[in-house]
Amino acid sequence: MRRKIQGRSLFSRKGVKGLSLRSYLFIAIALLLLIYGTIFLWPVVPAQSNPLDGSTYKVKIAPQSSLASIAGQLQEQGLSTGVLAFQLSAKALFVGSKLKPGTYLLPTRASIGNILLQIARGDRVRESLAIIPGMTIWQLRALVDAHPALVHQTKGMSSKELLQNLNLNYPGDEGIFMPDTYVFDPDEPDSYIYRKAAQGMQKQLLQAWELKAPNTPLKTPYELLILASIIEKETGRAGDRGLVAAVFLNRLKKGMPLQTDPTVIYGIGPKFNGNLRKTDLRKDSPYNTYMHRGLPPTPIAMPSKESLLAAVQPAKSNALYFVARGDGSSQFSQSLSEHEEAVNRYQRKSSPTQK
Repeated sequence: MRRKIQGRSLFSRKGVKGLSLRSYLFIAIALLLLIYGTIFLWPVVPAQSNPLDGSTYKVKIAPQSSLASIAGQLQEQGLSTGVLAFQLSAKALFVGSKLKPGTYLLPTRASIGNILLQIARGDRVRESLAIIPGMTIWQLRALVDAHPALVHQTKGMSSKELLQNLNLNYPGDEGIFMPDTYVFDPDEPDSYIYRKAAQGMQKQLLQAWELKAPNTPLKTPYELLILASIIEKETGRAGDRGLVAAVFLNRLKKGMPLQTDPTVIYGIGPKFNGNLRKTDLRKDSPYNTYMHRGLPPTPIAMPSKESLLAAVQPAKSNALYFVARGDGSSQFSQSLSEHEEAVNRYQRKSSPTQK
C-alpha cells in the first residue's frame, strides 16, 4: 500500500513538474507574441503625411549614426520612437547594425517594426544626375544648378572658386568631370556631384595615360584630356573614334593646325547659335585651331572613357583629313587632293570648313 501511495506521490510530482514547464513555455510564447505584436502593431509614424501626398511621411537619417542617434533623429522629425523602445525593437529584429542612412518615405501610421525593416533594407529615396559625354561646363553647371534635390552651395561660384572648393588644381573646370550617372540622396550638397565626377575623371585619365604609345605627341595627361574632348565632339559614329584620333595625332606630329570646328565653336561660347560662319574662322581666339597650331588651352567638353582611350590608342592610319558623309560617319583621306574630292562628293552644299 505504501509503495502504491509513494508511486502516486512520485507520479503527482512529475505531473506538477511537467505542467510547470508547459506553463513556462506558454508564458514565453505569450511574451514573444506581445513583444513582436507590439513591434509590428504599435504605430510610430504620424497619421498626417508631411510631403502632403496623403500616404507617406518623409524622414532623413544622417550618415554614421548610432542606433540611439537614429532613434533621436526620428523623434525630432515627429515619430514616436523612444530611444529604449527603438533599440530593443531593433535588436529583437536583429537589424541593429544594418540600419542605413538616407531619406525615407515611410507609410503613415507605420509600426516601429515596419520602419526598422524598411531602413535595414535601405529602401530609401534616391535621386540621380547624368553627365552626358560631350557636355560643356556651362551646360553641366546649369544642369546641377537646376536640380531640385540638391543643396546649391556652388551656384554662382566662378570657375576658380569652384576649383578651390573642390581642392582641384587645373587651368579651368572644363572637361574635368567624368560623364556618368550619379546617384545621391536628396538634399545632398551639389559639391558632392562635382567631387565624385572629378574623382572619376582623374581615375580614368590616369589609367588611359598609362596606355599611351611611346611616340605620342601628347606631353601630359592634361593634353590627353584636351585631345579626348576634341575627339568626343568630332565623332559622329563610335566606330570612327580611333580614326578621328589618328588624324589629330598625325597632324600634331607634323606640326599641322588641327583645323577643327568644335574648338572654334567653343571659343564663341554659349552664345553660339548653331551657324558657324567664315567670319568666325577669321576671329582670333586661343580656341581657333585654324589660326593656331597645336592643342587649345583647355578641353572643350567632357570626354567619355572611349575618347580618352582613343587618344592614346588610335587606329593605325596615315589619314590627315576627314569629312562628314552626312549619315553620322566620316570619310578619311591621306592627301589634300583626296580630301577635296571627298568634300565635293559629300559636302558640295555644306560649309567649306571641313578638315
